[in-house]
Amino acid sequence: MKKPVIGLTPSLDSDHHTMQARLHYPQAIEAAGGIPLLLPPLSPDTVREASRVCDGLLFTGGVDVHPSRYGEEMLAACGEVCPQRDEMELSLLRLALERDLPVLGICRGIQLINVGLGGTLWQDLPSQTGSPLCHSQRPPFDMTVHTVRIEEASPLFSLLGTHEYAVNSTHHQAVRDCAPSLRAAARSSDGIIEAVWRPESRFLLGVQWHPEFRFASDKGAAALFSALVRSCG
Repeated sequence: MKKPVIGLTPSLDSDHHTMQARLHYPQAIEAAGGIPLLLPPLSPDTVREASRVCDGLLFTGGVDVHPSRYGEEMLAACGEVCPQRDEMELSLLRLALERDLPVLGICRGIQLINVGLGGTLWQDLPSQTGSPLCHSQRPPFDMTVHTVRIEEASPLFSLLGTHEYAVNSTHHQAVRDCAPSLRAAARSSDGIIEAVWRPESRFLLGVQWHPEFRFASDKGAAALFSALVRSCG
């Protein structure tokens, strides 16, 4: 049986001359039975053609989505942005929706998906919400620091099989207003949306935590990558 090809989006460094992706991402895809393929941020035509060889997409973590993408001015507490990456990933998201490709978004990935579908973000949780919950832990990143409450009606509940799930956390932004076509799948105890899904899609799920750090030791983390790969069949 042909293994599904999963396109991964890379991070770009500040001078935009190199790209990189944490090795945990392709390792998790491989362990789930897929073939990871790193997609460089090239011209729209090339991105479209490259996406045709993909059976699914993984939007990875990285720098902040530019606030202009959701109609806001950049606050002082907003972090580094990369307009080139924003443009490429938003194009890929549109292509994925056209073809109904399975999509998994992690950290920045859930934020990109929400913005691409018309939602907004908290630009900086500490300064905008004052939440005392630890959303940005120190290493090691395979340790959990808080729990999320899973919505029973979501596919995330089917995958994890529990109402409460312990997660790692390394982010300062998050989904604020959910896009019209998305539904919240999990929230932390301070009310922050930690996962979203899209009912109309074959498989479109975004999580704010980092399952790539825990796929080898946690069945729930591994289940997310397995679900992405399995949905490509």
